[in-house]
Amino acid sequence: MPEQILVTGGSGYIAGWCVAELLRRGYHVRTTVRAPDREQAVVDAVSTVVDPAGRLGFAVADLTADEGWDAALKGVDRVLHVASPLGGADPNDPDSLVAPARDGALRVLRAASAAGVRRVVMTSAANAASPSSYATEGVTDETLWTDPDDPTLIPYRRSKTLAERAAWDFVAGHDGPTELTTVLPGAVFGPVLAADTIGSVGIIGRMVSGKLRGLPRIGLEVVDVRDLVDVHIRAMTSPDAAGERFLATGEFMWMADMARILRVGLGADGERVPTRQVPDVVVRLAARFGDPQLRDIIPALGRRNRHSTEKAARVLGWQRRPARQTVLDCARSLIDHGAVEAR
Repeated sequence: MPEQILVTGGSGYIAGWCVAELLRRGYHVRTTVRAPDREQAVVDAVSTVVDPAGRLGFAVADLTADEGWDAALKGVDRVLHVASPLGGADPNDPDSLVAPARDGALRVLRAASAAGVRRVVMTSAANAASPSSYATEGVTDETLWTDPDDPTLIPYRRSKTLAERAAWDFVAGHDGPTELTTVLPGAVFGPVLAADTIGSVGIIGRMVSGKLRGLPRIGLEVVDVRDLVDVHIRAMTSPDAAGERFLATGEFMWMADMARILRVGLGADGERVPTRQVPDVVVRLAARFGDPQLRDIIPALGRRNRHSTEKAARVLGWQRRPARQTVLDCARSLIDHGAVEAR
C-alpha cells in the first residue's frame, strides 16, 4: 500500500508543488490548511498538473496553535514540513518571527514523534548556513551555521536559524523512530500552480509588469521549485539522508542578469522589464528615509557568498536545471495564469 505523506501548509507555493509531485509519484497525501475553506483552492491548484484521484486528504491545523496536529499526523509515514507561520517582524520585538517559526516546527515534531512517523523533512533556508555578512567571499556548505546572536542579522534569517536549531535539539533529546532531515533552499522560482499562490516569485512578476523600476545590486541563488520538491522527496526516502542537512541552492545570478534573460527570452512580453541598475547608496538612502521594506535587503547588496550543493548531488543524486530556464518558466507561468500583466 502506498505510504501516507503529510505536507504542511498545502496552500503555499512550495507545499502545493510538493503535494502535486507526491501524488504524481503515487503517494497518498494529506496536507494541512488553516481553515476548511482553503481545501478547494488546493485541489484546484494541484489538479492543473495531476489528478488527485481520491488520494488527497486534508487536516485543519495551524502552526501557531496546538489543536489539530495529533489528528493530522495519525497514520502518517513521513512528513514534509514546508510551511512557516505568517506574520511580520516587529522592530520592537526581536522574537516576533522567531517564536512562531520555532514553535511551529516543534508542534509538528512532537506530533510526528507521538505518531511514530519514520522521517520528517523540514524546509529551512540557505541563509541559516551563511556567514552573517553576505559580503564575505567564499563558498560555504552545510557545516556552517549562521550566528543567531549577531546583532546585524535580520529577523527572518534569525528565525530560520533558530527554528532549525530547535528542531535538531528536539530530535537529539527524544528517543523514538522519528528521523529528521533539513533542506536549505536558495531563492525559489519557477512555475506557479495558481494566480493567488505565487510565494517568492512575486519579484519576477514585478519585473515583468514594470512595477519594479530599477534593479538593486542583489545576487540570488536561483533554485527551481520543481527541483526543490525533488530534493525534498529524495531526502524523505534516502536511507543516507537521516540526520543530515542539505543545501538546495541554485545558480548564482544578479538581478540584472535575470532582467536581461527576461527581456530577451519573453520578446514583446518582456518590454517592461527594467534595465536600470540602482546604485547601492540610493537603495540605502531609500531604506533609511523612504521605504522600510528595503531594510532587510541592505545586507545583501553586492553579495559575494555562495553555497555548495555537492552534498545533495553526492548523497541524493540531486541535479538542478539551468537558472535561465527557471526564470523564463516562472515569468511565462505568471503571464499564463493572469498573475501579472506583461503589456
